[in-house]
Amino acid sequence: MKVTRIGEAPAYQAPEHYDMAMVRLQGHEASETAAMWAGLSHLLPGGHTSLKASPHEKIYVVIAGEVTIGNGEEEAVLGPLDSCVISRGEARKLENRGKLPATVLLVMEKG
Repeated sequence: MKVTRIGEAPAYQAPEHYDMAMVRLQGHEASETAAMWAGLSHLLPGGHTSLKASPHEKIYVVIAGEVTIGNGEEEAVLGPLDSCVISRGEARKLENRGKLPATVLLVMEKG
């Protein structure tokens, strides 16, 4: 068992993520995992990612605030405890269009 305390979770940067702060909860530099990793992202108002596809399946769970998630064809506004899965190869963009920060839990396949 490996516990990661939020105060000890390592920060990381991801390409094409703007006005966002991210920490790794499990996997990569936080702990050894075989198939997946988990991160927590804080999006400031106006914070967003680029619309980009990935070869990895992703699950997003909004913890606080509202986040708009789109795939270039459709989009949905997610609130607290709403979730979304992005399939392998599917483009995705996250955006905080609100006036308050938003927090998102990400669970993603390792690659």
